Formats: sequence, structure tokens, C-alpha cells
Amino acid sequence: MKVSTILDQIDLGSMALPEFQRGYVWNREQVRGLMQSLYRKYPIGSLLIWVTQTDTASARGDTELTPGAVKLLLDGQQRMTTLYGIVRGTPPPFFDGHASAFAGLHFHLEEESFEFYMPTKMKDNPLWIDVTELMQFGSGKAIGEIVKNPQLQGRLET
Repeated sequence: MKVSTILDQIDLGSMALPEFQRGYVWNREQVRGLMQSLYRKYPIGSLLIWVTQTDTASARGDTELTPGAVKLLLDGQQRMTTLYGIVRGTPPPFFDGHASAFAGLHFHLEEESFEFYMPTKMKDNPLWIDVTELMQFGSGKAIGEIVKNPQLQGRLET
């Protein structure tokens, strides 16, 4: 299943977090590590999903669950919450934690590394790309800004 499909299912209420699951506990280093692993195509583990009847399910958050059956995320909540927060730019409906853990992640085009925003290091440096903006607006916008940037003109290869 694609990550985008899982995120859509969370939005629709067909996938949720069971009430007994703990809140979000990852720190920024773990978030950065997950994204670095995905970028390098390292395995990041699997998800464990329990399909159960909606009327007997007890889920976190106040999103209305889809009628019939719902998928409850038993294992992989930290990873999926992180991906949801980075891709959507906001925490998922079942979120319980500090959203700052995944806010402001940037990617350096030459070093191929992820770091959280630091103004003294990243401000006005076109090589740092905001990962959430990239996910929300697509690579076309990012590439267009890179091509138009006079600081990068001599560094581009065609």
C-alpha cells in the first residue's frame, strides 16, 4: 500500500489509532533518521493493522470513523504520524504530542542530508529545500525556483 493511500485513509476515517496506543513520542533526531532512511531506500519496517467493526472500535481523536469496518494501526504509529505531519504539514487527527518534532524539516541538495530549520545556516541558501513544501507543492515548483536562482546558475547540469 502506498503512503499516500494510508494518509488518505487517515483523513477519511477508515484508518485510525486505537485508544490504547500511546501518544507521539519521537524526537527530531528520530524524524530526521526516518526521512534519511527513506531517502537512502533503507527498510523502515512494516505496519501492523487490525481490521475491526467500526461500532466496536475505540479510536483516538475526534475524527468520525467510516461505517462498517475500520483499520486500526497497531504498530507503525510513530512512523505514520511523522510521515503524515511532514507530507500534510499538520498532525493527523489522532495526534497527541509535540508537532514541533516534525515541523521545519529541510533537505540539502548537494549534501543530500536532512536537518531542521536553522536560520543562521539556511536562510537565503537556495540549496536547503523545505521538505513539507516539496511534498505539498511537488518537485516542479522546487525545480522552477532552483532554475531561476542566479546563485545556482553555474552549478546546474543539463
